[in-house]
Amino acid sequence: MGIIIGLTYDAKEDCPVKQGQPIDFNAEMDPPDTIDEIIEALESGGHKVKKIGNFKNLLSQIDHLCVDIVFNISEGVFGRNRESQIPMLLEMRNIPYIGSDALTMGMTLDKMVAKKCFVVDNIPTARSFVANSAEDLDGFNGLSFPLIVKPCYEGTSKGITPASRVENVEALEEQVRFVNEQYQQPAIVEEFIKGRECTVVVLGNDSPKAMPVVQYEIDNQLDGDVFYTSEHVRKENVNYICPAEISDELTNQLQELAVKVYKSVGCRDFGRVDFRIDDKDNPYVLEINPLPCLAKKDTFSFVAKELNKSFEEMILWVLEEGLKRLKMTEQETEVCA
Repeated sequence: MGIIIGLTYDAKEDCPVKQGQPIDFNAEMDPPDTIDEIIEALESGGHKVKKIGNFKNLLSQIDHLCVDIVFNISEGVFGRNRESQIPMLLEMRNIPYIGSDALTMGMTLDKMVAKKCFVVDNIPTARSFVANSAEDLDGFNGLSFPLIVKPCYEGTSKGITPASRVENVEALEEQVRFVNEQYQQPAIVEEFIKGRECTVVVLGNDSPKAMPVVQYEIDNQLDGDVFYTSEHVRKENVNYICPAEISDELTNQLQELAVKVYKSVGCRDFGRVDFRIDDKDNPYVLEINPLPCLAKKDTFSFVAKELNKSFEEMILWVLEEGLKRLKMTEQETEVCA
């Protein structure tokens, strides 16, 4: 006997890019096929899925949801607390849900707050500072070019272009100004790590488990100055290599670090940790994403294949981890108010 699962998400069609907004404004939102894929995966486990959608829809239904649990993949739309909105609403009504809580969502979306957690827990991450304006570069002292400039609280490579990698103060000021004006938020400036880019999915709670390492092939290159940009996301022209073409020693190091990062910010059920690795095999954590893309074309499918699992089994694994954390069984059902 299955359970009734409410699915919260932000659809691209509900948040079209308007005139004056950055071209990647809705990059984190899910297209219809991704939403359908997740629903099909959950239903393959014998469950019933109720499409809820964004926070407005949740608000209108929250007192009569009639679901056993919510599977949350909602990114929100505005502000550095946008990923926290649906978890907080669910917590206010004591509705169980899959995924990290509001505090973790807020800490990890703001890249500098997450970095402070990494530093406290002795997790390697590139040196950085926050610039609220092009004139606010006091933190630049001590950092070495090249640097990379990114929006402080965005995901899916929003605001990252080839121009984000800067070689001098003039370019730095220009890129900070671009982020401040286009994305209406501070810029995070960090030392650019020349090398490889990898990611590690982590699942679980009491004993989180790191999945096989996935390596990004960007512009047909596995190494060097190339990095993931918003254009790569739009054109879907990055290749995923799993298992990564790295040594067993480095693989183990990345997996151990990924679990440490996951625990550092209190991630729950599932997440993904992104790394840059320099030419001496030193890994640096870029960020942790407690709402990684779950599309079939993304990392989860490649991890599933390496584990001899289907995409559907991976999604059901995430659900199972959440149900175990909540000490719920498939026989428990929600009583509608």
